[in-house]
Amino acid sequence: MSGWKQYLAGVAAAFGAFCLGASIGWSGPVEKEVRMGAAYKFAPTSLEWGWISSLLTLGAAASCIPAGILIAIFGRKITMLGLTPPFMIGWLLIIIAPKPYMLMIGRFIVGACGGAFCITAPMYNTEIAELSKRGVMGCFFQLLIVHGVLYGFIVGAFAKVKLMNILCGILPIIFFVFFLWMPESPVYLAQKGKNDKAEKALKFLRGKDADVSAEASQMASEGQKEKVKPMQALCRRNTLKSLAISMMLMVFQQVTGINAIIFYSTGIFTAAGTGLTPSTSTIIIGLVMVIATIISIALIDRVGRKILLLISAALMFITTMLMAIYFQWLTLKDVGWLPVLAICVFISGFSFGFGPVPWLLMAELFAEDAKPVAGAIAGTTNWMCAFLVTLAFPLIKDECGPAACFWIFAAVSFAAIVFVLFLVPETKGKTLNEIQGLIAAGKTD
Repeated sequence: MSGWKQYLAGVAAAFGAFCLGASIGWSGPVEKEVRMGAAYKFAPTSLEWGWISSLLTLGAAASCIPAGILIAIFGRKITMLGLTPPFMIGWLLIIIAPKPYMLMIGRFIVGACGGAFCITAPMYNTEIAELSKRGVMGCFFQLLIVHGVLYGFIVGAFAKVKLMNILCGILPIIFFVFFLWMPESPVYLAQKGKNDKAEKALKFLRGKDADVSAEASQMASEGQKEKVKPMQALCRRNTLKSLAISMMLMVFQQVTGINAIIFYSTGIFTAAGTGLTPSTSTIIIGLVMVIATIISIALIDRVGRKILLLISAALMFITTMLMAIYFQWLTLKDVGWLPVLAICVFISGFSFGFGPVPWLLMAELFAEDAKPVAGAIAGTTNWMCAFLVTLAFPLIKDECGPAACFWIFAAVSFAAIVFVLFLVPETKGKTLNEIQGLIAAGKTD
């Protein structure tokens, strides 16, 4: 297989997402043991546990813009390798926490490192990929996240909290050892005028017999363009249009209710009388996410980004409507299979499009000089929405009932269909310059 090394580098970079996924998958399996006081020398209150769970998303929101600045200055590779020590410190605090506040700090740090990977890994992968492979590699990030979540669910089902913490804490070390041997992004090297190093990186990625001269010279000419300050690049009309599209996709990704559905799913599986234990239920959900994401990646460079987003939003709309109807009128009827089916289809639909594609488009929609800061703003939007949904969902559920939550999610999913249909451009098979032309012309095909 030609150019297999670019896949190797892409998986190595995206392994940071696996570390993040394991951190996301941590809180569900450990909740019972931690809150009973069996895992640590303390038992957190409901409020403290709420913060322990949600501070990961706040940490991720706080780190996206600093990460965007760092990758513009130091490069993609150095920034990602530099995340390893704080990631390990975060897990060390979680392992040894003597008090709830230490657990909160650890979760915040782990989230901050994961959030930084959200910006750097998709950007690195789209920059090292050949045009025909860019869609697949841009989705490696989401693929590794869902594998990481599944890892967290499986380890949590069979291990005590302390062992689970250690098995999650060693993941950043594996990332460091794996990624250390990979090249810097040739796009970044060309931007810094290091054309010989950029060509050498391309040779590694494409194979030693590949002719990279045309690609290298195009990158060199892009790198020679007059440098503009990040804020100037951000204020261009094209960048602002791309930023609006990217931010809205991030909002839809979170506000269609993925975190709330996962939060609710174990209880629904149990209430439906499936006979499955909570840990088995979460593992099934993790497997559904992984399989749907793999199918999405197989199709993304064939059918395009837009089709996947439309199918994804339509499935989420139908299933959240079914959930709303179930909670509004059918909870006392013998139809426990309905929400179980709806949850599985919702998670498949989300993982098929709105899970991976917004991260890929974040790396595709911006000109090279605007990408670090604009991508960071889009990433911050995503994690702030995740934090707010995690915080607001239990409050709305307690105040208005679960039906109200799912009616809201259905309305947001419908809005996502309209938004994608009329405003999101199709980027499949287009160079980054062609995508900029598409956005400037206001076209979506």
